[in-house]
Amino acid sequence: MDEITTQQAKKQADKKAIRFIVMLFILYIIFSQGNIFMNSVMSPGGKYYNAYIAQHFDYIQGLKTALIVPAVWIIKLFGFYAIHNEQDVMVVAGPLLRINYSCLGLGVMSFLAAFVLAFPASWKETIKMLVIGLVSIYLLNICRIAGLGLLFGTFHSQRNYFEYHHEIFNVLVYIVIFIMLYIWIKKNTKSISK
Repeated sequence: MDEITTQQAKKQADKKAIRFIVMLFILYIIFSQGNIFMNSVMSPGGKYYNAYIAQHFDYIQGLKTALIVPAVWIIKLFGFYAIHNEQDVMVVAGPLLRINYSCLGLGVMSFLAAFVLAFPASWKETIKMLVIGLVSIYLLNICRIAGLGLLFGTFHSQRNYFEYHHEIFNVLVYIVIFIMLYIWIKKNTKSISK
């Protein structure tokens, strides 16, 4: 009798694991490719550009602005004079930083959202982790932009040599996310097994 129960429990666990992997993959594709598609819809000259949507629903530009403005505040706090427009941060006597689609962290956010939504946890815990994770990525991205402005404003000679900031940011953010997810999964698997 115990062997049958153990086999049934294992089959249930296998089904949950497969469901999680399939949902993670599907949600990640939807979120990441959806953002890429919407970037094309909202970018003049994009393959699927739509002026109405670009004018009224441009969340990508909203995110750019939400990253640029606080980064400029931080740069100014350190005594530099910085100005910005819709996609650029310029530190006077320092660097010009262009904030493109790839700088927004939407790929990392897509992975986090897909993982959290696919994982079998309560809705309360899922929403809590989504908010904490997305805000963490957003804050780390602000720090990256401000840090690049401060680094290049202070060390002029490094401007031509520091080309891998996207990769470094992604590795750092994925490490932070994996630590957060590890703690979250550990907490939620304990509550599921009780």
